[in-house]
Amino acid sequence: MLTYIIRRLLYAIPIIIGVNVLTAVLFFYVNTPEDMARKILGEKNVTPAAIENWKQDHGYNLPTFVNTKEEGVQKITQTIFFQKSVPLLWLDFGKSDRNNIDISREIRTRMWASLAISLPMIVAGLIIINLFLAMMLAYYRATYIDIWGLVLAVVLMSVSTLFYIIGGQFILGKLLKLFPISGYDTGLDSFKFLVLPVVIGIAASIGSGVRFYRTVFLEEINKDYVRTARAKGLTEGKVLFKHAMKNAMIPVLTNVVVSIPFLFYGSLILETFFAIPGLGNFTIDAIQSQDFAIVRSMVYLGSILYIAGLILTDISYTLVDPRVRFE
Repeated sequence: MLTYIIRRLLYAIPIIIGVNVLTAVLFFYVNTPEDMARKILGEKNVTPAAIENWKQDHGYNLPTFVNTKEEGVQKITQTIFFQKSVPLLWLDFGKSDRNNIDISREIRTRMWASLAISLPMIVAGLIIINLFLAMMLAYYRATYIDIWGLVLAVVLMSVSTLFYIIGGQFILGKLLKLFPISGYDTGLDSFKFLVLPVVIGIAASIGSGVRFYRTVFLEEINKDYVRTARAKGLTEGKVLFKHAMKNAMIPVLTNVVVSIPFLFYGSLILETFFAIPGLGNFTIDAIQSQDFAIVRSMVYLGSILYIAGLILTDISYTLVDPRVRFE
């Protein structure tokens, strides 16, 4: 088991380096330092001297990938790529391009607001509600409960998330005045601001989640071991909840664990509409203000979290499927 985990962690190292290099190439090749300076300083009436001063102040005055004026290792180290991208490997995100704020400090501060939204959504919505409803539909398969439940799931997943947000704000926030429409506070006072976005996030995910898990359970209950269990006289509930659910855990774990990046990112749309100062809102603001240092850092951070999620998925497979440990 330990050897398997170490091997998976070693496999992730070249992937992380490759993601870092690819991110740098996309950002620095498509957007030159001159382009970034013009977009931040303003497209009109920007003098070459102002562009050079901005490049000097923000460390973009060096060559992009190779510094032919230097000798030895400094040909690589005295470049924009090395000084801006290599520190990302140890999660040193540096300063923003627009207002020189510390990106790492902002991430550490804002991640808690994103977790406050995403963690209840994943635990209550994805794991408890979606799994429970999907098992109920599978248990009552081919009945009116299953048919109308599936129809309702398709209808729910066909509705835009914006409809849930606007409808929830209007009904629960404006008409019934149960929760504030937007805003955020620290400590226990933040609870009243988080209930509405969490409820809306869960409601928006029920349709697709129930439909996916129902398909997984139906595939399992038609296998030979389930028919054998029924032939031995086990009840349908015990067959479904004890035997089929355990063997359906691989696709369930895949869907749950790869959601880990969204724990830290929160929801881009929810955080924007409800004015919650999380990482999703942080990313949207950086895109709108064209702060490339923040956008680059968030893209890289999202890639790292996704790779970590895949590693945890592989490790979780070994806990539920002995064949993975054997291989």
